[in-house]
Amino acid sequence: MGRLRKKYNWKGRLQNTPAQTAAGERHSDVQVEIQEGAELKGFDDANALVLPATKTKKQKVEHHVNKKKPLTKKQRKNLEKVLEQKEKKAHRADILSKLSEVQLSQTEMKLLYTTSKMGTGDKLYQTKKLLNEEQNESVTRGKISSLSGANRKRRREEDEDEDKDCETSDTESSGSDSDEEEEQIAEEKPLEPTSSPEKETEEQKQPEVKEEEKKLTDIKEILRKEDESKPAVFIPVDRLPEIQEARLRLPILAEEQVIMEAVRENECVVLCGETGSGKTTQVPQFLYEAGYASSVGIIGVTEPRRVAAISMSQRVAKEMNLSTGVVSYQIRFEGNVTKDTKIKFMTDGVLLKEIQRDFLLQKYSVIIIDEAHERSVYTDILIGLLSRIAPLRNRRGLPMKLIIMSATLRVEDFTENQRLFRTPPPVIKVETRQFPVTVHFNKRTPMEDYTGETFHKICKIHRMLPAGGILVFLTGQAEVHSVCRRLRKAFPYRPNREHTGETQISKTSRRATKKNVCLPKISLDNYSALPVDEGDEDCQAGIDEDDGEGSDLELELGDHPDNDAEEKSDPSIPLYVLPLYSLLAPEQQAKVFRPPPAGARLCVVATNVAETSLTIPGIKYVVDCGRVKKRFYDRVTGVSSFKVTWISQASANQRAGRAGRTEAGHCYRLYSSAVFGDFSLFSEAEITRRPVDDLVLQMKDLNIEKVVNFPFPTPPSGETLISAEQLLISLGALEEPPRRGRLNEMERARLSCPITPLGRAMAAFPVSPRYAKMLALGRQQGCMPYIITIVSAMTVREIFEEYDRPAGSEEESSRLAGKKARSFQMRRLWAGQGQSLLLGDLMVLLGAVGACEFAGCSQQFCEGNGLRYKAILEIRRLRGQLTNTVNSVCADAGVFVDQKMAPPTDGQVVYLRQIVLAGLGDHLARRVQNEDLLDPKWRNGYKTPLLDEPVFIHPSSALHKTLPEFVVYQEIVETTKMYMRGVCGVQPEWIPKLLPQYCHFSAPEQSPAPWYCPQTGRIKCQQQSTFFRVGWKLPAVELDYPEDLERYKLFAKFFLEGQVCPKLQQFTSCLLSSPAVMMKTWAKLQPRTEVLLSALVSEKVDNKTSLEAAWTENDKYLLSAYCQWIPESLHAKVTKCWPPI
Repeated sequence: MGRLRKKYNWKGRLQNTPAQTAAGERHSDVQVEIQEGAELKGFDDANALVLPATKTKKQKVEHHVNKKKPLTKKQRKNLEKVLEQKEKKAHRADILSKLSEVQLSQTEMKLLYTTSKMGTGDKLYQTKKLLNEEQNESVTRGKISSLSGANRKRRREEDEDEDKDCETSDTESSGSDSDEEEEQIAEEKPLEPTSSPEKETEEQKQPEVKEEEKKLTDIKEILRKEDESKPAVFIPVDRLPEIQEARLRLPILAEEQVIMEAVRENECVVLCGETGSGKTTQVPQFLYEAGYASSVGIIGVTEPRRVAAISMSQRVAKEMNLSTGVVSYQIRFEGNVTKDTKIKFMTDGVLLKEIQRDFLLQKYSVIIIDEAHERSVYTDILIGLLSRIAPLRNRRGLPMKLIIMSATLRVEDFTENQRLFRTPPPVIKVETRQFPVTVHFNKRTPMEDYTGETFHKICKIHRMLPAGGILVFLTGQAEVHSVCRRLRKAFPYRPNREHTGETQISKTSRRATKKNVCLPKISLDNYSALPVDEGDEDCQAGIDEDDGEGSDLELELGDHPDNDAEEKSDPSIPLYVLPLYSLLAPEQQAKVFRPPPAGARLCVVATNVAETSLTIPGIKYVVDCGRVKKRFYDRVTGVSSFKVTWISQASANQRAGRAGRTEAGHCYRLYSSAVFGDFSLFSEAEITRRPVDDLVLQMKDLNIEKVVNFPFPTPPSGETLISAEQLLISLGALEEPPRRGRLNEMERARLSCPITPLGRAMAAFPVSPRYAKMLALGRQQGCMPYIITIVSAMTVREIFEEYDRPAGSEEESSRLAGKKARSFQMRRLWAGQGQSLLLGDLMVLLGAVGACEFAGCSQQFCEGNGLRYKAILEIRRLRGQLTNTVNSVCADAGVFVDQKMAPPTDGQVVYLRQIVLAGLGDHLARRVQNEDLLDPKWRNGYKTPLLDEPVFIHPSSALHKTLPEFVVYQEIVETTKMYMRGVCGVQPEWIPKLLPQYCHFSAPEQSPAPWYCPQTGRIKCQQQSTFFRVGWKLPAVELDYPEDLERYKLFAKFFLEGQVCPKLQQFTSCLLSSPAVMMKTWAKLQPRTEVLLSALVSEKVDNKTSLEAAWTENDKYLLSAYCQWIPESLHAKVTKCWPPI
């Protein structure tokens, strides 16, 4: 239209438009009152305002607007609400001023928690951080949240930060308003004019559709909330008043609502609570009171150590005033779990075994992984499995909660690990420790004699500081006994005598040369528990690092390093010294939890077993040497060695926390703060420094074929996983990957080998895969009871007592020497002679366990013969467990634990040695030959396939003087030398037969020529072999002929000669060609040779068993091919007797 209008005189046609006519007809409405015929000067149309007149109205362009429709009922209600809101705003200022007069101050508001959101499903653990900011804003604005009423829906739409879960409860207001008010409201909020009725209907439809969709989503949300909102459950617990009073002082009680809301809203929660906050004992009680153990399932708590599982279950049962049948524990060989159990404490391995039986853990409603910072192997595996089990349970309508608790945890391993948790779990931190702990650093760090420095520090604490128990951390059992001996000598405790001040006076009066020792007067009211500057804390307590050489303290206690031999006892201030380590007898471990005798101070000298979960009563002082003894494995060679290394900062803080469990304490670190700054922040995960073959087998049994893709919190190296799978393939637990194909496919198949039936049976045994292979092969000649005993003794470490520790006196030294000689004599007796002696250290273990069981497994027998009673009991329990497992895997095994087990015969000993070789095949060692003696020190040494340096048989071994040519060993431990533990002698001719996967074989020997074995129905030959990559030459061995075309030719030759089927020998003299033609290079020139060979290859018949199977399917098989080798006159006779079986 625009183009046409400009083309045909468009300006002329616009002259008579209505707009121009209207402008032409425009006139002024101003009335001027003047006389007729007179003119007003200066007046025209443009100056109308000089006279009283009305303003000229501008001409508006007329639009076609629909007439205003009357308001609907809904619109009228909305307008009435707006009016009501205006009235409220008018009176709001007065209400706010009155409320501000009675409002709390800002400081008081910060101390309070809101209770308006209790029971509404709000996440208080997320909004708690913003609480102070909201309160500050409310104070500055001078606004107070109004009550729930008619305008809550509008406030929720305007304020994005308002709670989204509030429900609207709008009330309809009654009354009639005038039309003027409605018009006024309409002017304030006018409706937008529309150009056409069609547009109006379209625009009205769109918001209606959006409004309907919004209503549907709101309805779905309300229904979901109603489904989730369940009535609050509270299980009352009748606690004793004194326990409740002590419980309320724990810091974690203040976070109960935060923790429980987080648990309710999330599948997984990470709880970081400082040592002493009470998380281990209180979180299970929170869950019990919230109903998580009422009907759905029970509460499971895992601990990394058995001692912690037992002690925590007893402590929680005591606090809740419940029986041990309700709060129970389960460790490897014992437990008190009943059908009424609601809270179950257990070790990590127990829960992993339950996952193998029931992957979804349907009897548990909550799983708590405690002490996750230790990062044990089973803890990492459990966290990875539970991160998949919890979502799977929730999708199936069986919700389960996962709580990961620790005092010092690297949270990033869980929150930033997308493979482990796709949505990061919330982290709740309980910052406060129950009692403050003051940390003191040394000025200097002792690098050599840290045990002597530990002894000096204990002496100074005991002499100069107020009452309170002392907990000392050392690295190993030998150091613990050494320090205990020195402390008992310096501060002897005599239980039959009372230690009073009179005794001290009488002692000092007898010794005129000795100065009186007076304890300084310390005011407990002014005693500061706050941290002080480095180096000053010892000066305040009278423990100066720079004491003079002639000070009374050093001269009296022998604190000077040169005077250790001149330590003098001081019974006036007795010290009740107790050791604590994992190999200690249970009754000795229980002593540390009992109160010390009156008048004596408790001193516990422990290894890192006391670092976590244990609360020893009365501990106020902690002495930390800053070191720990760890087992390190070489990934390539498999050599294990114990090394003393520095601890991590997390472990140091954990040790310091032991002093603040029952009262305010002090931690004395025997290293400087500069050295502490060089510590690693967290301990290295155990899974990264040990072999994982047992874990890979367990995961394969759980149908996790691609172990590489498993969500490890800290994944092991690829080399470790590859070596583990190679070991399991060599043991027969996994299927061997294909050796032909594309490189990428072969690489993928190598890391995802499926498990074999033998591997399923091996995974059922709770032992190492090597030992499980021995158990799987044990059903030979009645050897199963002996194999079970040997495997149990090899699994339990340190069965014999160690008598090499330093003695405190000549009397003790002679007594230890006598016990050592007795133990050595008994080992030689148990080793036996002949074949039994070649079984080596394993025969000693078998004889020791058998003799102890025959004597009734008494403690007196163990002490008299150098055996650890605790280890013998553990072996007995493991024997029972393995016996039950063998009977469950093989129903017809019929094995039982025989207390009067007779020694094995010579024939059984040979089978036992072969079974041990099959299980420990990768741990083979060969005696160093004379031509390989590069150093005289290598004499009597052994070479292993993966080590350049030689290894040796330990002097305490039964084979130390025998020195067989080939031995297998349990493990290699590096001390002053690399020694083999658990040595057993083997014969060289067994190696190619039992370990063909580790051997390289030559071509079949021509002399003697291959032959047919009637017993097995196979072709046999003799082959030379070498072991592994080291090329150790082994004796020639009789084996099956290698699988190739030559084997089919040999089988055809022996078939024609009648060795396979004796009925065909009558036709041997009538053959048209010699059977030896089958082996000639020109055999193809005779068609009959190709026909017979093709028939054998097509059916893969190369032994008698496969031949008989082919005849069962087709009784005329090979008839036509054989008839070509005999004259035609004999065909009928051969046909009658076919097949010649």
